[in-house]
Amino acid sequence: MSKISAYINFRNNQCGEAMTFYQSILGGELSLMPVKGSPMQDSFPAEAQEGVLHADLTGSDFSILGTDMPNPNIQGTVGIVSLTITCANKAEVHEKFAKLADGGKVVHEVMTFFAGTMGNVVDKYGIGWGVFTEER
Repeated sequence: MSKISAYINFRNNQCGEAMTFYQSILGGELSLMPVKGSPMQDSFPAEAQEGVLHADLTGSDFSILGTDMPNPNIQGTVGIVSLTITCANKAEVHEKFAKLADGGKVVHEVMTFFAGTMGNVVDKYGIGWGVFTEER
């Protein structure tokens, strides 16, 4: 069966820090491959050597990939994709929302509506998140 994973292009060499932050919230196994020491290191200039070439954060039901390497197809300073976490209950929504909002920007406070409970935040790395549960 096919599986879709998010791939995030970070700016300012924040990939390792961001992925470690996401691991602290979501759990999972984190693998970081720095440019320096990788098979691709000679393809990148000196200023890119301390960046992350590839990161993989994988849990039983998710996979988030990332890099510090620029993507010429992405413009601007904020990611063009938002990620959604579906939680088991309202308590988990509030917990994960608060952690993602720390140092970030709350777009919509956690609220209950006809389909459940949800809040939206842009984290300190510029990535948008929706945190949701069907529980009202």
